[in-house]
Amino acid sequence: MTSMPLFLEVDHVQCRKHGQDICGDAFKSKRLDDGARVLAVLSDGLGSGVKASILSGMTAAMALKFTASNMDFIHSAEIMMDALPVCQVRKISYATFTIVDCALDGRARIIEMDNPETLFLRCNKEQPLRYRKMVSPKWQDRVLRVAETDTLPEDRVVLVSDGITQAGIGTKAWPLGWREAGVNAFVTQLLNENPELSAHALAERVIREALEKEPRRTAQDDMTCGVIYFRRPRNLLLLTGPPYDKSRDAEYARKLAEFAGKSVICGGTTAGIIARELGREIRMDLKSLSDDIPPLSVMDGVDLVTEGILTLTRAARMLEEQKTLPAHDPAARLASVLLESDVIEFVVGSRINEAHQDPKLPMDLEIRRNIVRRLAGVLEKNYLKETSITCI
Repeated sequence: MTSMPLFLEVDHVQCRKHGQDICGDAFKSKRLDDGARVLAVLSDGLGSGVKASILSGMTAAMALKFTASNMDFIHSAEIMMDALPVCQVRKISYATFTIVDCALDGRARIIEMDNPETLFLRCNKEQPLRYRKMVSPKWQDRVLRVAETDTLPEDRVVLVSDGITQAGIGTKAWPLGWREAGVNAFVTQLLNENPELSAHALAERVIREALEKEPRRTAQDDMTCGVIYFRRPRNLLLLTGPPYDKSRDAEYARKLAEFAGKSVICGGTTAGIIARELGREIRMDLKSLSDDIPPLSVMDGVDLVTEGILTLTRAARMLEEQKTLPAHDPAARLASVLLESDVIEFVVGSRINEAHQDPKLPMDLEIRRNIVRRLAGVLEKNYLKETSITCI
């Protein structure tokens, strides 16, 4: 795990057009140079559904690859436009894109083609970007807009597809749609009220607000909001499972007590060890009762206390499938805490719990260590978190 003075949190939320089974927008991101550089791409494919998804997916994948290799902007755009399949109905191949190339040394470059203008915020206020225009001789109707800016801790970059800026278009309240100015004003107000809002939470609120403007809250176009948040790392310690050797219980508890950041305990036996060693009380949270998963518990000095294997497994599946569960669900609470953190340290006890060796249990109830590896993997790959795993 690399120690860095600044962390670039990247996340996005999408909503597909009403009546479609797949979103026609694509959002892809990637860390480079041991995390010192982050790329994010938002592409909006022509139309909606499968064809739009193919167009945007190809565009985003190519844009990510070409930007990572530092290829010339114009040449990259020409290759992308040449490679896109042609829509048989409209006889054109087309997908918009926005590329954000950020470095931890305090620089960001933004490249846009026909997407809504990128919102850059500092001190929770909109900051104008100075663009220069570039045109390909081969595709003269495609104009690239390029901006470069310095970045500071607590800056944010917000990307949206036109399904958001056009939300509510044609309605009495929003005849011209929400528009860029409306989105920007909403984001600015929201951040002034909630200055520490995570990238995921901000993107989710933007999508929710856009849907409020649509007739019957049904999306008339694909919607995507992506957010990049430059911030000091938010550290999280997650303990699960008892240490292999009982003589290390005190060391285990001390690690939690001395940790500088949020802490989570997953597992009743684990919680019992911490409570005993630190002289703390465990209380059940009856508000989190669920039909198929044990409820949360409460312990002073710990941000979240859950059951072990079942909750970890469900949280991993949620993150893999980008699935939403009710906010009171223990796995949803765990997934939310993980997404709001940047540098996550898993400490896994190696003592075997015989209950989890029962062959009648579901296949995805793997032993604890494998579940944690799966969880760490999806956090790194899909959400660009930094993770480490220590077994004790």
